[in-house]
Amino acid sequence: MDAAGKEEISVEDEAVDKNVFRDCTKIAFYRRQKQQLIKKSTYQAVLDSITTGQDSTRFQIVHEATKIPLMAEIYGIERNIFRLKINEEMPLKPRYEVPDVLTSKPSTVRLISCSGDSGNVVLADEKGDLKCHITAKPFKVDLVSEEEVVMSINSLGQLYFEHLQVPQKQRATKENESASVDTAKENEDDLGLWEEKFGNFVDVKANGPASIGLDFSLHGFEHLYGIPQHAESHQLKNTSDGDAYRLYNLDVYGYKIHDKMGIYGSIPYLLAHKLGKTVGIFWLNASETLVEINTEPAVEYTLTQVGPAAAKQKVRCRTDVHWMSESGIIDVFLLAGPTPSDVFRQYSQLTGTQAMPPLFSLGYHQCRWNYEDEQDVKAVDAGFDEHDIPYDVMWLDIEHTEGKRYFTWDKKRFPNPKRMQELLRSKKRKLVVISDPHIKTDPDYSVYAKAKEQGFFVKTREGADFEGICWPGLSSYLDFTNPKVREWYAGLFAFSAYQGSTDVLFIWNDMNEPSVFRGPEQTMQKNAVHHGNWEHRELHNIYGFYQQMATAEGLIQRSKGKERPFVLTRSFFAGSQKYGAVWTGDNTADWSYLRISIPMLLTLSITGISFCGADVGGFIGNPEAELLVRWYQAGAYQPFFRGHATMNTKRREPWLFGEEHTQLIREAIRERYTLLPYWYSLFYHAHVASQPVMRPLWVEFPDDLQTFGVEDEYMLGSALLVHPVTEPKATEVDVFLPGSDEIPVFQRGGTVVPIKTTVGKSTGWMTHSPYGLRVALSTKGSAVGELYLDDGHSFQYLHQKQFLHRKFSFCSSVLNNSCADKRGHYPSKCVVEQILVLGLGKEPSSVTTHSSDGKDQPVAFTYCAQASTLRLEKLSLDIGADWEVQIM
Repeated sequence: MDAAGKEEISVEDEAVDKNVFRDCTKIAFYRRQKQQLIKKSTYQAVLDSITTGQDSTRFQIVHEATKIPLMAEIYGIERNIFRLKINEEMPLKPRYEVPDVLTSKPSTVRLISCSGDSGNVVLADEKGDLKCHITAKPFKVDLVSEEEVVMSINSLGQLYFEHLQVPQKQRATKENESASVDTAKENEDDLGLWEEKFGNFVDVKANGPASIGLDFSLHGFEHLYGIPQHAESHQLKNTSDGDAYRLYNLDVYGYKIHDKMGIYGSIPYLLAHKLGKTVGIFWLNASETLVEINTEPAVEYTLTQVGPAAAKQKVRCRTDVHWMSESGIIDVFLLAGPTPSDVFRQYSQLTGTQAMPPLFSLGYHQCRWNYEDEQDVKAVDAGFDEHDIPYDVMWLDIEHTEGKRYFTWDKKRFPNPKRMQELLRSKKRKLVVISDPHIKTDPDYSVYAKAKEQGFFVKTREGADFEGICWPGLSSYLDFTNPKVREWYAGLFAFSAYQGSTDVLFIWNDMNEPSVFRGPEQTMQKNAVHHGNWEHRELHNIYGFYQQMATAEGLIQRSKGKERPFVLTRSFFAGSQKYGAVWTGDNTADWSYLRISIPMLLTLSITGISFCGADVGGFIGNPEAELLVRWYQAGAYQPFFRGHATMNTKRREPWLFGEEHTQLIREAIRERYTLLPYWYSLFYHAHVASQPVMRPLWVEFPDDLQTFGVEDEYMLGSALLVHPVTEPKATEVDVFLPGSDEIPVFQRGGTVVPIKTTVGKSTGWMTHSPYGLRVALSTKGSAVGELYLDDGHSFQYLHQKQFLHRKFSFCSSVLNNSCADKRGHYPSKCVVEQILVLGLGKEPSSVTTHSSDGKDQPVAFTYCAQASTLRLEKLSLDIGADWEVQIM
């Protein structure tokens, strides 16, 4: 590492410095919008300008003071979605509209204009269940579902739109400016119209101020969730002036918890839930965005009349959400639900579902900055086998490269990377290596030289290649917003291009906010220039999304389209779920970070990113043994399961804390592998049906008010309740069991969970190992569950329908295995060898299996009256065939 790199590490090891990162009061467009809204100027809709086309209804909105028109468009989209776009009618040049996030052009439904009162227009879909009421003066839109006003837009008059202006240098100026003009200039500087200062940085704005804003009132709602990423509670909190939720992707080492500052990723999407209704708001904007939230609770009061006219009137609660973005257009999708599952489907219809992960990636991952060399990798790999702990993936951080040059290997530390990968392959394991977006400025480094030659780097406003400091020292940054750059970058993963790589090597994208040491807020200047002459300010939050997109495509291409990729990214945006996994970044080895990881992951999960996790043990610092064990126990029940630590921490492989702790960690990891069939089935549901893997209780129990604020426990799918222990020296925890079943284990009554009965060294060793079924009966004596199975690595499940999807149901003392999807076919040699029935009230007289070929077979069983459990073992039931188990 060079001197610049060393200097940056010492800077990074300090706690979060609030002088490095801005709060809202230091953000000019926030100050401008707050100041302007005090004046209460309003917009009016010009209803006689309405035109209805095949896809949308268009009309003008005019500011009452400036008289400058905006153009509004309302679209009806299939499955109860409305889209509202507001743009300048005649901008000086096009304003940025976020590309590549929507999976395709949304399928629109024709809106019918219904008769409204004078000054109103009503638009409805063909079914008439969902309506938009447009009020002209002042401009307001009400979203009406089943005759109930669910959401109002601009009811608080916070629509704000700064029009693009002629650049300063083209504006007429006078030689001798008066003192009053000087004062105006000072005020202009304070509002950051053409220049914005922060610390030593000056952001020069070529087109002047261009921010936008709009308010949404959610009627009857007081529970809101979403807008990651923040180290905050799952339920969104009320904000105050200067305390908005910030969506701005930043490299914040050891981020502060219970804070609304932006960290690594941004998803401008929130959900609101109340009894009987769930809705969503997706604000499609990739520039810096701030969100204010204010809940007005329900109140009861008595009218002033006396006598028979006296009455109590209840005013419903309402939550107001104010979105503000630095640039772009207003482009917002209103998801009308009405259930949580409906909203999940509506959002994935727009942005895509979670990519189906390769099975190995659901196992345990071992990472450290950094494993030193090939011998270190070999020793750690052997340590897992020696201590009988399964794992699937070894990770290498930046030190594996030659001087932080990605796609290279340090020849002294890793002289034979293929041999190292073949060792892992022999254990049926994989390797993940890091690949960041900054490229060392070295003419002798082929990746740099080729990108430089083709003009593939982000530019300065003067047209030179943008350069900043990162791990290699002076670096240039690939412009992943350019399709040609993404295509070229994807080609770098070809085996012929990436020397020393094999098909067991996968990728980790880090530092892609992008992180720029010594830059404003440790990131890229907003007036840097991207493909299409767009400023960085327009698309900052989508930069990392594009790198993960290109990386995933590269891994698919290198296998000629046959193999699923695995790509972990730190920076993300709406739609990142299509390309892989996300983690919560540089957390700290402290109990508070273990606790906050749960609401952070729940928030990611409900906003589309099911494949998410937090670094087990905490990245920064040295966890005490008890904390490390508790973190393994928590991480084993979270979707992405990786241990990771920074370079100046003590080694913490699972066997280094004494046999007692090793045993506890071993048990946690082995239970993860036991449950892999259930995990994989949940990810299939996330992939095809948009249902989160890790679910807050309110999603599974939407009619139970007690669940709405719970964030220290959660559901895995619909069957398992997880309540991690997150306090030191805890000997017991209070667990809230929602629903009607009180059960002795944390499996929900009425479910069937498939498991593996034996655990191998990695997922690859378990392909043919037998299955077991854990059947937990409901109070009515029934249960249902599923198993999804395919080859675990290819796209054959998609292209050739090579999969099994089985349904298990227990009813009237019969457990049935039947086909859940007849399109699929997959030759599995696996059998079900063990069945455990929980909650069986009396001992059966006999148990018999009945196969589809008509054969009946008596089964030996053991019954425990005290625990009401029935255990069947030494079975040999074909997992892919129809059969039933009859309990008499």
